[in-house]
Amino acid sequence: MADSVSGDTVRAVIADDQALVRTGFGMILAADGIEVTAEAADGAEAVAAVLRTRPDVVLMDIRMPGMDGIEATRRILAEDAGGEIRVIILTTYDLDHYVYAALTAGASGFLLKDVTPEHLVAAVRLVRSGDALLAPAITRRLIERFAHREAAPPASPHRDLSGLTPRELEVLRLLATGLSNAELAERLFLSPTTVKTHVGRILSKLELRDRVQAVVLAYESGLITPGGPAESAR
Repeated sequence: MADSVSGDTVRAVIADDQALVRTGFGMILAADGIEVTAEAADGAEAVAAVLRTRPDVVLMDIRMPGMDGIEATRRILAEDAGGEIRVIILTTYDLDHYVYAALTAGASGFLLKDVTPEHLVAAVRLVRSGDALLAPAITRRLIERFAHREAAPPASPHRDLSGLTPRELEVLRLLATGLSNAELAERLFLSPTTVKTHVGRILSKLELRDRVQAVVLAYESGLITPGGPAESAR
């Protein structure tokens, strides 16, 4: 099956220390026309495989011997000058312990290893299209992380926030609460296409990879705070 966005086959690398997981996921992706360019059993192998084959998406186990998935993600994205590689973190564990570290490392989302084949394929294609697997539950965990940090003055706003229009700032505030494009459109009385355009411009102006990074930036910059007006309005 061709990628509906670019017309090209989606290419993926699978990094997991369990051979059965790699094999199973590889079969699922291949059956849907997604090319698995390489497999890796640890973080170092994953970095080498990704830099060698330049896939669209990496399925990255969070716990592997040697270099873990978070460090591997950080290194891969640091080398991805074009910002074209997306990383989906795989885990069998509760996400709370990892969510902030993985998101700040640049991951585009999470999947549990017991994911259904349909959801796995949909996730890879969604992330390949430039969107992110940022479910409301994940957003809440991110918010809770900031809410429970020791009180400190908010960080200085990102230097590029001044380049956003008032409408774009409004979209960013609401996006950071976990609203989907459809929910943003309903809230702001805009068409989904217009919302998608606003989100795209925000990411471009702030030089962000995807909406996951936009959420992190919104909180780290102090644009919104846990329990603040943008959240209370939800």
